[in-house]
Amino acid sequence: MIGLIGKKLGMTQIFTADGQPVPVTIIEVLPSTVMDIKTLEKDGYKAIKVSAGSPRKEKSLTLADVGQFKKAGIAPTRWIAEFRIESDKDLAEWEVGKVFNVTLLEGEKRVTVVGISKGRGFAGTIKRHKFSRGPSTHGSKNVRAPGSMGAHSYPARVFPGKKLGGHMGVEQKTVKNLELVKIDAENNLLFIKGAVPGASNGKIIVRKQHG
Repeated sequence: MIGLIGKKLGMTQIFTADGQPVPVTIIEVLPSTVMDIKTLEKDGYKAIKVSAGSPRKEKSLTLADVGQFKKAGIAPTRWIAEFRIESDKDLAEWEVGKVFNVTLLEGEKRVTVVGISKGRGFAGTIKRHKFSRGPSTHGSKNVRAPGSMGAHSYPARVFPGKKLGGHMGVEQKTVKNLELVKIDAENNLLFIKGAVPGASNGKIIVRKQHG
C-alpha cells in the first residue's frame, strides 16, 4: 500500500471544538520522489521505490543505491522505502521522478504507522517480558531474578526460546487503525492520535489503513 515517509517530531496535545484535549504525535512528512518502478516481469513483484529526507553523500551509500539515484536523475537522500502495489492500473499512475507529499492522505480517517522502537539496551525479564517480582523479605534471593528454568538432570539445559533477559528494542513495529486527527498541508505535518513507535527524529512510515 502506498505510504509516506516521515520524521517523528514528538508528542503534544490539541483541543477539539468542545475544548477536550487530544494527545497526538506530530509527524513531519518529507516530500517523496519516485526513484524506481518495480514490475512483475522484471522484478517478480509490483512496487514503487521512493526516496526522501535530507541530502546524503554518495560515500555513505551502497554502490547499488548510488547507481539507482544516478539512473533516476535525483540527488541521494537519507531514507529509501518501497511500497507494494497490487494492480497494474495503480502502478501505471506512477513514474520515475514523480513527487508526492502529505496530500496523499487527504480524506483518510485511519492510518497504519510503521517505526523502529526505541533501544533499551540489555533489559531483565521484568522490564523485557513483564515478569513479576519475587518476595523481597525473609531472606529471599529471588527479587528480580527470573527464577527456576524448570530443568532437571534431564534434559539438563534451557530450551531455546525461553524468556530471559537480553537486548530490548530497536525492532520494527507496526500499529494499525490509528486515528488521523489533523493534516497540516501547508507545513507537511500529520497529527496522529496517541503514541507511535520510535524516537524523536526517527523514520516513520505512514500508510493508508485500507488496502
